Amino acid sequence: MALTRLDRKLANIRAGRYTPSDFVIADAKDSDVGAGVTATGFDWSAKPPRRRSRQEFIAQIEEIIEQDIVDIMLLSQSNLELLDEKGAFAGSEMKPAIRANLETMCWGAVRHGIYTKTASVPYRDANLARVMANYPTSGTDLGLYSVSFSNDVDADTRTLEAFAEFRTEAARHNFKYFYEVFNPSIDIGLSREEIGEFVNDNIIKSLASVPRAERPLFLKTPFNGPRALEELAAFDSELIVGVLGGGAGTTRDTFELVSQAERYGGRLALFGRKINLAEAPLSLIVLMRHVADGALATDEAVRAYHGELQKLGLTPARSLTEDISITEEVLKPAAAKAA
Repeated sequence: MALTRLDRKLANIRAGRYTPSDFVIADAKDSDVGAGVTATGFDWSAKPPRRRSRQEFIAQIEEIIEQDIVDIMLLSQSNLELLDEKGAFAGSEMKPAIRANLETMCWGAVRHGIYTKTASVPYRDANLARVMANYPTSGTDLGLYSVSFSNDVDADTRTLEAFAEFRTEAARHNFKYFYEVFNPSIDIGLSREEIGEFVNDNIIKSLASVPRAERPLFLKTPFNGPRALEELAAFDSELIVGVLGGGAGTTRDTFELVSQAERYGGRLALFGRKINLAEAPLSLIVLMRHVADGALATDEAVRAYHGELQKLGLTPARSLTEDISITEEVLKPAAAKAA
């Protein structure tokens, strides 16, 4: 089987040959498993903009696959099935992956839901045997497994036991995974810096008894500031650390997160809402790649993005003045220091 771009990049990183061109960009198009009707984002070319249907959502994913910049496309198992029926990944170097579980903190986008008010509970319904049944012709051998820790013995024990059960099943099917560790879904009384330390320690602790054959290909975790990311990235050279995108934010937030992640030791960015809710996702992805490569500064990339919107005849959701602002607090200190 031909190697994907992801395979080559991970090999370079592990061999100490990393350059910014090896920075991995992943598109999280798995929003339907946690959000329902609102998962598909908007068609900004419509007047006024309207929510996409599932079929329009699939069509946009196909466009991103054809663009061939993103390295990983993360999907629900049912949407991967639709894309396989269309032959979307045939001949592509992009790696498809499925959401292999979905703990209840990820159900926060369900309208009128209150799931995020309590400690997250493990939940998994993806069928690994079925997604692997026709692999490598279709399906995939890669998935995302996510957890959060609540500083509660009972909740965290349940989370770790579910993680162990998943690894056993994954090993049985020769299924690979990457490991996402969220910040706590509830307030546990820690500062931002303490949250970073808490999450880092739980990542290392939760993998300490995991043999190499069952360890994740890479990590995905919130960006809790430069210090937390540098600490985690420097701790173990065998762990490749990536960041998740979080909320939509401004376009400057998107580019700044890519830039700061790469600068402080991250080797991957996996963005969902930051891409899905953009007015022109394909243009955004092109510029994300330029920022990761160091070819564009983050403010320059925002200006270039607005230029692309003008060419496409799309009305931006925010003015350039608003969109070039950094609104995510965790990004502001390092951005100010670099200015």
